[in-house]
Amino acid sequence: MKTKMAAALVAASVAIGLSACGSSAPSHSGTPGGGSNGGAVQLKVLSNRSDLISGDDALAEVVLPAGANASAVSVKLNGQDVTSSFAMSADGRFLGLVTGMVIGSNQLTASLSGGTDSSATIINHPNGGPIFSGPQVQPWVCQDGAVDAQCNQPAEYTYLYKSTNPLMIGLQPYDPASPPSDVATTTTDDGQTLPFIVRQERGYQARDEYKILTLFQPDQSWNAVAPQPQWNHKLLITHGGSCGVDHSVGGAPLDDYSGTIPANPLLEQSYIVALGRGFAVMSTALDNLGHNCNLVTAAESLMMAKERLIEQYGTLRYTIGTGCSGGSITQQHVANAYPGIYQGLLTMCAYPDALTTGAQFADLHMMRLYFEDPSRWAPGVIWTEQQYADVEGHISHANAVAADEGFFKGATDPTNACSGVSDAERYDPVTNPGGVRCGILDYLINVLGPRPPEVWGPQEQTVGHGFGGFFADNTGIQYGLNALRAAKITPAQFVDLNVKIGGLDIDFQPTVERLIADEPALTNAYRSGGVNRTDNLDRVAIINFTGPDPGIAHDVVHAWWTRWRLDRQHGNHDNHVMWGGPTPLIGDVNYVYDGLTAMDHWLSAVEADTSSTPLPQKIVANKPADVHDQCSNGAGVKLLDEVCPELIQFRFETPRVVAGDVKEADTMKCVLKPLNRDDDYGLIPFTDAEWAQLQAVFAGGVCDYTQPAVDTQAAIPWQTYQDASGTVIYGGTPLPAVPQNSGAGWVSPAFLSGG
Repeated sequence: MKTKMAAALVAASVAIGLSACGSSAPSHSGTPGGGSNGGAVQLKVLSNRSDLISGDDALAEVVLPAGANASAVSVKLNGQDVTSSFAMSADGRFLGLVTGMVIGSNQLTASLSGGTDSSATIINHPNGGPIFSGPQVQPWVCQDGAVDAQCNQPAEYTYLYKSTNPLMIGLQPYDPASPPSDVATTTTDDGQTLPFIVRQERGYQARDEYKILTLFQPDQSWNAVAPQPQWNHKLLITHGGSCGVDHSVGGAPLDDYSGTIPANPLLEQSYIVALGRGFAVMSTALDNLGHNCNLVTAAESLMMAKERLIEQYGTLRYTIGTGCSGGSITQQHVANAYPGIYQGLLTMCAYPDALTTGAQFADLHMMRLYFEDPSRWAPGVIWTEQQYADVEGHISHANAVAADEGFFKGATDPTNACSGVSDAERYDPVTNPGGVRCGILDYLINVLGPRPPEVWGPQEQTVGHGFGGFFADNTGIQYGLNALRAAKITPAQFVDLNVKIGGLDIDFQPTVERLIADEPALTNAYRSGGVNRTDNLDRVAIINFTGPDPGIAHDVVHAWWTRWRLDRQHGNHDNHVMWGGPTPLIGDVNYVYDGLTAMDHWLSAVEADTSSTPLPQKIVANKPADVHDQCSNGAGVKLLDEVCPELIQFRFETPRVVAGDVKEADTMKCVLKPLNRDDDYGLIPFTDAEWAQLQAVFAGGVCDYTQPAVDTQAAIPWQTYQDASGTVIYGGTPLPAVPQNSGAGWVSPAFLSGG
């Protein structure tokens, strides 16, 4: 796909990409308000990196030398005077929203009478995208009211309010022309007391919906140069759960547990609490994993929406994410692969990423095919449901059923119906092999890459291209090994399971042969950060809420994967705090409120540290003394200043960990070693016939988990999946350095220190 945006990159005269320390926001040179640039005027693009701007506008700052007067400044965009767009802000900064940019390269120049010019090349991209995510999935069905095929539509504004009536939970419609009599008041963090009236902006970027909400005084104006005083310049981003592959516009989620746990109508959502404290709240449909299980497009949409917010409302101090299940995946994946989008994460029902979870659920799916069909069992082999669970690493087989039915099948089967794809358009292996595949692998094809010709199946050969590659395999895995060693299953059961489990083909249909990971999908899974090894996750503060899992595929162990991976990658998990309790999945219903307060205090302390200390060290050094692991009674009463004991929150395992995998559970393909009868297989020896069966199924060897996983590597932050012409780059390539003096409006200067 070639776009005007892509052509614009060819004309760019500045590099695009990463800062040296991996943050999305560049180093902040100079002090906001001027006086630091030794007699020369300095131009800064605040609302985003100057090479990743979208929507035809950008918030800019002209930093004046000491003693200079703003009236002596002239600002031009592509030779046209735009000085009238600039004004002095309350804190003494000369800011302006520059509009009317062309798609592609734009030249913004600031001049001071008698002084030198300062200029910036701004690369403007279409509001509909893409910017770095690569060619967009097709087809795509826009919302009613869209003005073009990229789903563009002017932003709409509505008013809401909080009622004094305690029975009216949530926000109610508000009409400024006929105000209700029951409007509550609120006092913000900064001591501003005002009516609890909210304005919601609803618009479309990257072909999908975004929402921005703020406390708003309808009788007063608001722009980025002069925000209304109740805003504290902090941002809360809300997310949605599950994992889905829609091909149509969705809705931006706002509730705490969107897509995972039904909202409790008696409890206030934390985004409303945040609004009352003076936060802005933002969400995008593409940060809803149940609607869009592509973390690159999620990151792109969040970047674009943050830019929009800064341009319309003002610069940010820091950003906090919140979300459950898929909402935790989006936060942790994006924070690792696109560091700088968030400064703090509030995760619950947590997983570190979708791909390692997908490998676990694939094993459970294959095990169900064997366990739940006794006709497949060898004569004399009989399994109990408890033994199923023993091999699966759980207390109950119900967990496997929940994972398979609730998540795996819907996200992987390419023949499933997905929103925006008609029956006639959808893939069918027999009648329509060239149709749209409604599964995660093809939805992520820019990231994972297509399968190479040497492994194409009949459908791929028919259509002449490879489908999205699979990122994991089960070759060499000895399922049930630790259960065998513990005498929970017999050698006969162990042998029969490993002989019969087989694998999956590219349509996720069962095969006799074990599954072999595709290349380059395996490599790309790691380098993209799709397998979240936490390489860059020490750059955010994390508070994770954990509760027991009664068998619905949200085991506490998934949160521990993040902690254990941090320990392995960085030698500590000091930026990762665990709050537990007995309330299923979330620990304590009060955590969403208390966690927001604690994270705000934590980031405020980091913000005050303006030293050159590397950011990961700042996050740890400035963690408040009262923000640490804890365990509650589930009703807001703290019981322990440490993680909950396993009687409250038992940590289960996965089929691969039961098979001997490392506890971090991020081995997508293991290194093999020869099968050895002298290895530890428990007290009961195999018969010669059983051993011969194992030799046949493991002819290439068995997993050696003492060795690093095959193709494992660090995630490369801030990758683009398209080249200058708009052609896809499968697996991505890192963006070059961040253009100087751009993007500092995302965050306070303290968060821009290197490391």
